[in-house]
Amino acid sequence: MFKRSFASKDRAGKSVKPIKTTYHEHTKRKLQESLESPPVEPSLTSPIITLVVGRDQRLFAAHEDVLSRSPFFVDALKGQFLEANSKKVDLLDEDPETFSCVLEYLYKGDYYPRLDYNKRRANWELEDSQDPQKNGSRGSDCSTIYFPEAGGDVLRDTAIYCLADKFGLDDLKRLALRKQGLRSGIQVDVILRSARYAYANTPDTESRLRAHYLALIIRSRKTFKRSGTMQMEMEEGGKLFFDLFVAMCNHIDDIVEIRSVYFYPDVALESRH
Repeated sequence: MFKRSFASKDRAGKSVKPIKTTYHEHTKRKLQESLESPPVEPSLTSPIITLVVGRDQRLFAAHEDVLSRSPFFVDALKGQFLEANSKKVDLLDEDPETFSCVLEYLYKGDYYPRLDYNKRRANWELEDSQDPQKNGSRGSDCSTIYFPEAGGDVLRDTAIYCLADKFGLDDLKRLALRKQGLRSGIQVDVILRSARYAYANTPDTESRLRAHYLALIIRSRKTFKRSGTMQMEMEEGGKLFFDLFVAMCNHIDDIVEIRSVYFYPDVALESRH
């Protein structure tokens, strides 16, 4: 499921720095064009759909043609032969804050904090990331969402990725993963809790988000090795840690192979034949 290999640079400290992913130029241009292009305006005649979200049954409203960008909502609305403005979709198991971000993306092509390309620095940044006074201006940290069932805070971008996977929004999944890679100062317990959340809310065939967490843990292994939280999580077990074991084995195999090629090139060449 997971291919070799992961970066081997160590980062020590109380919090973990983000993974810097290398993107090909055509991928960068595609992402930049999608963010710079204006979102598709909903039809004024499109029916308004009522959405009931979460245990507290918070109400949202959205145009049907906007929701129809998601295969999930196309199927959910297919059998509702009601009056135009009487259609309703119940999402009682979903988190309202996470859904609000997904809805914002469907209308605007992004969600707060937006992803901006800094042409002067030639890199991607999160909106307001350079201004601490503006960061979290919506009244919260904006990097995490509290999930009682998960036992604490989960990274917002992970929650959005999982919901985007359920709704069949691949572009939103790529965006959420890109944003998460720009987050910094994340505590070990939040990372591990978010990794468990990702495993619990994505199918086994989904590897991008899971591989993101495995690579992060391996690269920052000195930090995690000293963590009491990591020890408790590993003792509890789960598929996350089996995948982590496989990924670390692959990582070690790659190191051994590279060293063999460097120190014993003739032997390494013979072993390939």
